[in-house]
Amino acid sequence: MIVYLLCFILFLVGIYGILTKRDLVKIILSIGIMGYAANLMLILFAYRNNSIYPILSEGKAVSQMVDPLPQALVLTSIVIELGTTAMLVALALRLYEKYKTFDITKIRRLKG
Repeated sequence: MIVYLLCFILFLVGIYGILTKRDLVKIILSIGIMGYAANLMLILFAYRNNSIYPILSEGKAVSQMVDPLPQALVLTSIVIELGTTAMLVALALRLYEKYKTFDITKIRRLKG
């Protein structure tokens, strides 16, 4: 139970970073932290004590295996997060080229 709470606290750290930081790089890192927390939570939901890997073979019962669906969802989520992070970094670099700052409060003032 403590692991679920720690995972939720990690998610809250990401939300805190998004809401309070003014630097685009820190906001992007906070979004990454939130994604890692969500992936960890999916894996934790699928965990079972004394279970085996989900590959069928002789002498292994399906009821003893870990559910492979959350693992596949996390792999898909990691790929989507990578694409999203790459897009956010490209956007941040373009904003830096135009405004010469990563501070979003200054970018809002420099409309143009």
